[in-house]
Amino acid sequence: MEITGLPHVDVHTQIVAADAHAVWQSIGEVLDRSFSEGRFAGYARLVGCPDRTPAGPRPMAKGSVYPGFHVRSADPGRELVLVGRHYFSTYALVFRLDETGPGLTRLRAETRARFPGPVGTLYRLLVIGTRGHAISVRRLLAAVRRRAEHVR
Repeated sequence: MEITGLPHVDVHTQIVAADAHAVWQSIGEVLDRSFSEGRFAGYARLVGCPDRTPAGPRPMAKGSVYPGFHVRSADPGRELVLVGRHYFSTYALVFRLDETGPGLTRLRAETRARFPGPVGTLYRLLVIGTRGHAISVRRLLAAVRRRAEHVR
């Protein structure tokens, strides 16, 4: 799957009072903790994701799997590309880290997705249109920020 061919959905940003290395580690820890809950595996199964259980290398690297996602590429401290698909969508979640000053990192999460057909359109309305996706991504970024700043 080529992510540049997926339409842009949104981007969310957090400024983290920690260096990019600490933020990177925190992304992995938060993803492991968040996606280890059984509800994510159940949801992944329900919507037909091939990636249903955590697997692969830890700390995260190319080939790591989380329910609903697998790591397409991982450039520690710079960029993490998660991709996935299910019955209603093909998608990517890209985390980008930019050091903006001493001990400060800008963390961005960009979502790209395609929602084919009428059922995909309905799914997009339910997930994106209700702002549920935006709330989830913001919570994820806030958890990463808290973790990175706490470890500091």
